[in-house]
Amino acid sequence: MIRKVYTIVFLLVCFIGESQKLSSTLLSANSVLCETYVGFDTLGDNYFITDNVFIKKSSSQTWNYKNVVLGKITSVDIINPLQIVLFYEDFNTAILLDNQLNEVQKINFSSLEIPIIASNVKLSGRNKLWVFNTINQKLGLFDTTKNTNSEFPIPVQGTIVQTQSDFNTFYWIDDLNNCYSCSIFGTVTLLCNVPAFDTIQIIDKERILFSVTNKLYLLNYAKKSIFEIEIVENSFKKFYYKDQILAIFTDQEIKKFKINLP
Repeated sequence: MIRKVYTIVFLLVCFIGESQKLSSTLLSANSVLCETYVGFDTLGDNYFITDNVFIKKSSSQTWNYKNVVLGKITSVDIINPLQIVLFYEDFNTAILLDNQLNEVQKINFSSLEIPIIASNVKLSGRNKLWVFNTINQKLGLFDTTKNTNSEFPIPVQGTIVQTQSDFNTFYWIDDLNNCYSCSIFGTVTLLCNVPAFDTIQIIDKERILFSVTNKLYLLNYAKKSIFEIEIVENSFKKFYYKDQILAIFTDQEIKKFKINLP
């Protein structure tokens, strides 16, 4: 463990120099019992997974979604709380939910006219999903109204280990820690090579939040700067950032901080 810490610090210093400190202000702390914290939406509602049940919790109400037929939830996309995407990789199926976790659409990629074996499914815009097809290693946009898939011509090189998206951009990190972006027009850009990390969240095309041995960092690779974010937690399981709010999930509670990312 000590050797890993020294290695990470060495890499950070070589990559961007000594880190600066970035302060945050505690906004709230709430006790919670769950297995996995997914994140929160623009209204402040929190999302969890416990016993393979997807849960949404507001200040006054709780909603649940459970699908025992499809096995374990592989990933959840909550960038649009009105159209949440659950992906069940074992059954090659995506489920679209509304804001009360009612099932709106079920997409079995194996049953399409031209089948897809998906490993990553994220929400895009205009009734489309980002879908990575492992059959040909190609990324594409799946139209949920027409059940058709438009793939970009160039296969993805390497092994994808982390993905994220917004409506217009799909991001991924490969097994060499190279971080790429792909636009809705299929333009692929190598953004940077990220330091080793335990968990990571891509904020935009210039900034990444990542944790290493219970320390949280902001990397701005366009400006080649790094900040260590000051939080009081000695250990945490997950973090999630949105709209200048940083949520830290520990074994027992969720703490939310106000933070301005440079």
